[in-house]
Amino acid sequence: MLNETSTLALRAHALAVQLPDLAGVLLTTAIFTAFGLLVFGLAYMIIVKASPFSIRKEIEDDQNTALAIIIGAVIIGVALIIAAAVHG
Repeated sequence: MLNETSTLALRAHALAVQLPDLAGVLLTTAIFTAFGLLVFGLAYMIIVKASPFSIRKEIEDDQNTALAIIIGAVIIGVALIIAAAVHG
């Protein structure tokens, strides 16, 4: 029967990425990161183009807190959608 220390060591070994697989994992991570940033930037550009006013001016110059909260919520929503799409 395995004791607690060897059980933890086996779990840590099972979760570790083997060295030959590391390049593939890093490449996949870089691709999904680039994809997520691209989709996020595209979503932000659509929001800016679709609004009838300057979002930057409203938030920075006019201190429109309500708009900042809405834009923050949209950013979180887009991030969750991208994360779900990447995760599968």
